[in-house]
Amino acid sequence: MPLPTLYIENLYRDNRKNLKLTLLSNKGGFNRVIHNAELNRPALALAGFIDLFTYNRVQVLGNTEMRYLRSLTKDRVTESIRKVLAFEIPCIFVTESNRVPKDLIAIANNRNISLFRTKYSTTVFSHILSDYLQNYFAARTQVHGTLVDVYGIGVLFTGRSGIGKSEIALDLVERGHRLVADDVVLITKKSDEIIMGETSKLAEHYLEIRGLGLIDVRSIFGVRAVRVHKRIEVEVQLMDFDPGEEYDRLGLDEKIVQVLGVKIPKVILPMNPGKNITVIAETIALNQLMKIYGHHAPQEFSERLKEKLRKKEIEHLKKLKKRDFLEKDFE
Repeated sequence: MPLPTLYIENLYRDNRKNLKLTLLSNKGGFNRVIHNAELNRPALALAGFIDLFTYNRVQVLGNTEMRYLRSLTKDRVTESIRKVLAFEIPCIFVTESNRVPKDLIAIANNRNISLFRTKYSTTVFSHILSDYLQNYFAARTQVHGTLVDVYGIGVLFTGRSGIGKSEIALDLVERGHRLVADDVVLITKKSDEIIMGETSKLAEHYLEIRGLGLIDVRSIFGVRAVRVHKRIEVEVQLMDFDPGEEYDRLGLDEKIVQVLGVKIPKVILPMNPGKNITVIAETIALNQLMKIYGHHAPQEFSERLKEKLRKKEIEHLKKLKKRDFLEKDFE
């Protein structure tokens, strides 16, 4: 997906209430664009060092910057502000209800740079705004599949159209698990190790069952049968059973798939008549929980098998040693 474009007007509209923002300038800078999720404190730039000034980020003026400006003479305040605002800055936020110099408002209006003030401390404000920006600019993709929260594990079912993903999800919901998304799963990368899945607003809480049509899961099973989003922790790929194919029987060779650069385990599940896929899906989720807590059944079985073979080898060597003693008895 292409990188999103975030206009200052949209940022202000989305965060006006939760960040307690007051617009101090005119709206001339509302058409400016934010290109990344990073924030910058321009203390050094205000002091005159602009060699490494990251002007293309959202600028945050906290107590340090405002007290520095108050320590200057009026002429030096104007000079400092002019030097910084000469750059193409997206917007400026002043935190902790600090008093804003008139020159800062005037120059911001002249340069069409939006200037806001918030009651929040710099730390709290930066945390809330960074979370918003990180989510807005996060890497995204979409996959054809169904996402279900099974015992707290986000299980992403994939496979060809019509193989039974939605039917499995319906069965899991009936057993007390929670639907997240059906048909199209929107995936967002939250960190180097976390991907979150959700559905579109239009298809929220709906399941498509072939022969029946669309059903509203929340209306039929209640609000506890759905959730808005869930971390994806394992992919289950449903495949048509092929008698000539060799399928993993021990689980020692764990398959890994990368989604937006994040690695998650993958289980290939062959579909054949009479197979209780729902119970197997629950077992996959529980097995993933066991791995999170440090229990890996295939590896433990392998270690037990190795230990058994080792003991047999020791017993065999003992028998050979006894035989060797008898063979050397020449009496």
